[in-house]
Amino acid sequence: MGRTKSPMTTDLNAEVPLSDDLNVSLNTMTQHRMEIMQQFGDGLPYERNRIVHEARFYMDQSAEAMLEAGKRLVILKENEPHGEYVQIVKEQLNLEPRIAQKMAQAALKFLSPELTSKAKTFSHLGRSKLYELMLEDDEDLAELADGGTVAGLTLDDVDRMSVRELRQSLREARETNAAQQRVLADKNEKIDSLSTRLEKKSRIQPPEPDEEVKKLRAEVTALAVEAESAIAVRLSSAFETLCAYCAENMIDTPRDFMAGLVCQLESTARSLRSTFDLPDEPTGNA
Repeated sequence: MGRTKSPMTTDLNAEVPLSDDLNVSLNTMTQHRMEIMQQFGDGLPYERNRIVHEARFYMDQSAEAMLEAGKRLVILKENEPHGEYVQIVKEQLNLEPRIAQKMAQAALKFLSPELTSKAKTFSHLGRSKLYELMLEDDEDLAELADGGTVAGLTLDDVDRMSVRELRQSLREARETNAAQQRVLADKNEKIDSLSTRLEKKSRIQPPEPDEEVKKLRAEVTALAVEAESAIAVRLSSAFETLCAYCAENMIDTPRDFMAGLVCQLESTARSLRSTFDLPDEPTGNA
């Protein structure tokens, strides 16, 4: 005769202590949730149905309300298991997870301590432009809201531009900055290499002063010619390409952006003149 199966118990033993690692993890999660609720919870305790209802309400409003909805999404994500959060986003809020993620990221960006006082200023730009601006540094965005520029664009410029134009301008500015950083790194590498060679050479055999000056002047001249070529040829060509594209597509030429780049170059030249106490014009005592 077969043995009678013993009933399986699933009761947890409340007296079994949790491991130290698990306690630390739970305490960290609880602390993070408390910080999220303190920042975004408006002083109210977490309650799923209320948060879902508020998110649904704010989603129907302006970009400012989109940020409010994004706050609720941040709270939901922090308090719900991942699977249930995705289900709420899809079934109760009728959102694609990718869109919900962008809304939450926008809230974290524009409602951060650095930018929260300027959120209303940015909200007038519309949600699509907020998404495009999310990749910019907080300091640059704060300067933009205070009347400065980002990527050579003022707040009025951003407001007048289409989303497509803004995306293109920001991308070009990032590419230009990356190119400038590469050129600067290359120049620094050449200067470091020159300094290293000169130091090694001076240790082996001190050169004749006149001969060494000639070599140094030749290398400095080569660097200056290379820099001038980058401005006169490469940058000029890039400006021509940009102007031609704008004309062909009936887009306003971003002259403020171009002027900003030229101003940076002029500022660098003035800094060199000031650092080395150089006259405005050569005196002939070369």
